[in-house]
Amino acid sequence: MRDRHPSDRLWWLTLVDRLAGRAEVPVGLGAQFRRHLRLYAIGSVMLGVQQLLMAKRDYLVKGAVDAISVQQAEVAARGAFLILVVSVVAMVARLGSRTTIFTAGRTVEYELRKALLHQLHRLGPSFFGTMPTGEIMSRATNDLHQVRLLLGFGVLNVVATVFSLGSALYVMIDISGRLTLAALSTFPILALVTRSFSIAMFARNRENQEAIGAMSDRVLASLAGIRVVRSFAMEDAELRAFEGANQSYLVKSLRLAKLRGAMWPVMGTVSAIGVLVVFWYGGSLLLHDPEFTTGDFVAFWLALMRLTWPMLAVGFIVSIVQRGRAGYERLKAIFDAVPDVAGGSRLAPKTVQGELRVEGLGFAYGDRRVLDDVSFEVPAGTSLAILGRTGSGKSTLAALLSRLLPSDRGTVFLDGRDVSQLPLEWVRAAIGYAQQDAFLFSTTVANNVGYALDDPDAHRDLIERAAQEAQVLDDVQALPDGFDTVVGERGVQLSGGQKQRVALGRALIREPAVLVLDDPLSAVDARTEAAILEAIDRQAELRTVLLITHRIAAARRCDQVMVLERGRVIEQGSHDELIEAGGVYALFAEEQQMEEELAAVSARSIGPIEGREP
Repeated sequence: MRDRHPSDRLWWLTLVDRLAGRAEVPVGLGAQFRRHLRLYAIGSVMLGVQQLLMAKRDYLVKGAVDAISVQQAEVAARGAFLILVVSVVAMVARLGSRTTIFTAGRTVEYELRKALLHQLHRLGPSFFGTMPTGEIMSRATNDLHQVRLLLGFGVLNVVATVFSLGSALYVMIDISGRLTLAALSTFPILALVTRSFSIAMFARNRENQEAIGAMSDRVLASLAGIRVVRSFAMEDAELRAFEGANQSYLVKSLRLAKLRGAMWPVMGTVSAIGVLVVFWYGGSLLLHDPEFTTGDFVAFWLALMRLTWPMLAVGFIVSIVQRGRAGYERLKAIFDAVPDVAGGSRLAPKTVQGELRVEGLGFAYGDRRVLDDVSFEVPAGTSLAILGRTGSGKSTLAALLSRLLPSDRGTVFLDGRDVSQLPLEWVRAAIGYAQQDAFLFSTTVANNVGYALDDPDAHRDLIERAAQEAQVLDDVQALPDGFDTVVGERGVQLSGGQKQRVALGRALIREPAVLVLDDPLSAVDARTEAAILEAIDRQAELRTVLLITHRIAAARRCDQVMVLERGRVIEQGSHDELIEAGGVYALFAEEQQMEEELAAVSARSIGPIEGREP
């Protein structure tokens, strides 16, 4: 269908990555901060300039007020003009600092979201079996938003608070050291209050975000299984389950809201006491100290206001920091998760022939052994049928061959190379896998079939050809919008057989060197089954094919047949050889032949009854 195999493109990408030494984006908070240090530094410099200008403004106000006191109108007017100019320049510096630091925070959010999706693509069943999808979505949205606030708005306010403290204290101490000590008398109390609120805020923020994740997962599970819910008339039970999750979220949200609601009044009260001290002692200085002028008091008051707001904002900053920390801790659980399957360090070969060899392969889910000492060989360009009863390990074997599950080193070989030592993306591109439980994206049929293409819209002919090969073209053309029909969530608009054949077309369009088909005939009628088998025959002429099936009619068309029983290979050979051996495969063939004969007799007996005259 295409001139170049996808593994060729992956070979070039792998080579470029190796030569360039491409590194993954760091996901730690400190690493991200250092990565965007230039923007943070520029923003910090602008905040420093702003606070220097604000200190200059305080002194200009002092001079203007003192000039008014002695009726020097020209001096006061000139001071007012300079105050306006300095204030405007300070405002511009403030806007510039917000732009640069917020840009850094947004960039961090973008990079972490990208890294998070990359990590989720690498993780396997052991992770997704313990963390529900709704919980993952909550962490990828709510928690990542809190991290962005931490590294944007949080960093801005922390830096602004530090510079405000330095600038305001410089002016205050310069005007009156004694009044400064009086103004700062309540700060130790404010620090203790802030610390106690900070510890409680972190714990309650984490509880609240976990409750959001649990509620999101409850809603997602209910919507994903909406057909089951309706068919069992379990709407009320689902509502009760949601009510439980919603109530838990409400309780934890109210606990957090109460804590945040108490924090502001307490910190405001402490700050207000400090203001009263300043007015009391400052008024005393105005009355008894001739060197302490009205301009000194006004300038001191302005500097104190620049100091008071950061102190009041400490509670807000603490809230942002703790929420960001709690959010990152939850994201870190995903970033720190170890993938089930890891790629190898060897450079991928430029071409792939498709020879597959398995030696002593075993696998277990926990303590339950699923495969044990499985060995076989499929020469390039040949086909192998894999049969077995339900639970014999067929689908697990398919997942191992396509590197969706981890295989031990020295057990699976592609063209004589151990797949565990090759780049994961290259192996998965070389071994196409059509799963029995087909998953479709909530997009058009064309985009689902052409999922492996860079631009599905530009390759409609390839998509139609793959659909024809998968025997789903007529079904698609009968849909309201044909290939442009949106299939809905998980392909809800299509039948089980249609979804399975769309997934088959998606696997065929990749043109892999090895094609693994997991029971592609389980949801089709006899006519469609025959057409798909012919398509599989054509594929077997082009590439190595492994067909997992329970149908003898399908297995007999393959070059070799392998029978699994309780995870072990009990028979292997050609169709004719296994029939002559009279083992399990021959028993399967006899059972299916009897089923077909009984179905034929039943059809003949029902036919006349349906056509009989009343």
